[in-house]
Amino acid sequence: MIDVSKLTIESAHDHLMKGDFTAVQLTQAYLDIIAKKDKEINAYREVFADALEQAKKADEKIALAKAGKTDAATLLTGIPFAMKDNILIEGRIAGASSKILENYKASYDATVTKKLKYAGAVFLGRTNMDEFAMGGSTENSAYGPTRNPVDTARVSGGSSGGSVAAVAMDGALVALGTDTGGSVRQPSSFCGTVGLKPTYGAVSRYGLIAMGSSLDQAGPITKNVADSEIIFDVIKGKDRYDSTSMDSPFSEKTDAAGKNKIVKKEKLTIGVPRHFMQKGIDADVLANFEDMLKKLEKAGHKIVDVSLPNIDYSLAVYYILMPAEVSSNMARFDGVKYGAHADGKDLLEDYLLTRGQFLGKEVRRRIILGTYVLSTGYYDAYYGKARATQDLLKHDFVEAFKNVDVIVTPTSPTPAFKVGEKAADPLSMYLADIFTVTANLVGVPAISVPCGSVAREGKDLPLGFQIMAPHFREDVLFQFGKVVEAVR
Repeated sequence: MIDVSKLTIESAHDHLMKGDFTAVQLTQAYLDIIAKKDKEINAYREVFADALEQAKKADEKIALAKAGKTDAATLLTGIPFAMKDNILIEGRIAGASSKILENYKASYDATVTKKLKYAGAVFLGRTNMDEFAMGGSTENSAYGPTRNPVDTARVSGGSSGGSVAAVAMDGALVALGTDTGGSVRQPSSFCGTVGLKPTYGAVSRYGLIAMGSSLDQAGPITKNVADSEIIFDVIKGKDRYDSTSMDSPFSEKTDAAGKNKIVKKEKLTIGVPRHFMQKGIDADVLANFEDMLKKLEKAGHKIVDVSLPNIDYSLAVYYILMPAEVSSNMARFDGVKYGAHADGKDLLEDYLLTRGQFLGKEVRRRIILGTYVLSTGYYDAYYGKARATQDLLKHDFVEAFKNVDVIVTPTSPTPAFKVGEKAADPLSMYLADIFTVTANLVGVPAISVPCGSVAREGKDLPLGFQIMAPHFREDVLFQFGKVVEAVR
């Protein structure tokens, strides 16, 4: 019997190389847990029938590595992954948890998929999510909500709730999700996992079903920071299929201009925007956050208040820019090119019936909102002002990072809420993103690391500690994230 609850990527790799168990046995252990737990959790949309076949091929690579072909296997060879339902895997359904793409099969691999395949990862299945990644609770899936493994009466968070729940319930060792405004970090906070949103452009978006193209990033969900770093190092980098992607300008060596050398500091200066945490945050979440700051200070790190003058506008800016991009990106789902189709008496009625019948309420709400802010007479009043404010936010962060190494906040203002609790109040749901959207708006990397729990109705609900670093300084996130793990 393999105790998967204690496994990390490195420990699983060591066991595989020593022959303590095979990739087939490891994969079967996760499949057994999925079969036992997932009827209640609903983390997976589909478990792949060929998972064991993939594992068998991984075992062949591991055997070659043991025989001396050292490049035959990597740290990820034979490691079981869960993949969010909006990341393309060639030949498999990529449905974005929507009825309109229920039977759509991907014709190519996303770049992140291709890189993980090359590394030898085993794909267990595709995971449930808020439809087209629009939501913060995975209650907007056309196939029912994903429940929190810690307390099944509560949501797993969203939109990557299925991927996070799969890891939290030990139904996958690691997972991949996407983060547009907190969709990897917020569910990670709710379920007690580590969730990384990389720098915008650090990871290719090619092959992700787009929600907000200037905000989306794929990121790993893991049990610890070290595993997040391992996966990021595999999926990062410039991709010719994504013009917004680029290699990090920072390296261990000084570049030709004598700049951009990574300098590791043992003790960091931590910026805290306390002016942004005055209202709307649970008292015990704030107490947990302050307790963590005291532990970090005791460990020798410097805590300072930092001013981000325009951060109060971040949520409003996000909920103008994101729906505008949604409106544009969703135009392709019209029942003509691919996906579900409903017949009307003319082309317009085809559009109306298809989108009205096969798109969920939240998706339609955001399309309408985005179309409104882009329309004549409102573009300058809303979209133009939001873009200008976004530039101010970016400037605020550039200035702040001149004086601090990282900026920290709670990941979410509350622990996981109950299924159905916020479903009838979209504004209340949107407010749950208050601490996470800013990293996407300004493009900086951010990570949520578990930092304790709060008691609710007899359950200890996890909380997350969010760390933001300057552009392409994921190395700082990983370094400091490990410190948080050590002192929590």
